[in-house]
Amino acid sequence: PFSFRMCRNSFAARSVTTLVLSEADHCIWAFPLDAWEELEERLRRHPQLSPERRNVVRVLVASAKECPVDRAGRTLVPPELREFAGLKRDVVIAGALEGFEIWSRDRWAEHRQTLRVSFDEMARKLSEQG
Repeated sequence: PFSFRMCRNSFAARSVTTLVLSEADHCIWAFPLDAWEELEERLRRHPQLSPERRNVVRVLVASAKECPVDRAGRTLVPPELREFAGLKRDVVIAGALEGFEIWSRDRWAEHRQTLRVSFDEMARKLSEQG
């Protein structure tokens, strides 16, 4: 797909040689190593004893895997992450600003339907935050 080629070409232009893949939202989050390190730094700024921080770290950081990217811009998704995300045959690559998400096609369709219902409310809240 065009959006995936754009993402892959963008990573190639940045010389991305490693992606960090992690569990999140019933999908796999994929970040170039530098973007992952920025995310970790933002997490470190939150109070260590905060239950929210501890739980986010337990999900994201504990499941994170560094995966090499080959010259063609491909990476192998580890079996435990494929199982978590329910990846079988058909997948969706969804752009996500700093990285991208890897979804099973069926889960993506369900998730998109849920998002459409609450999109206006989410957009309003974001606009209020500046």
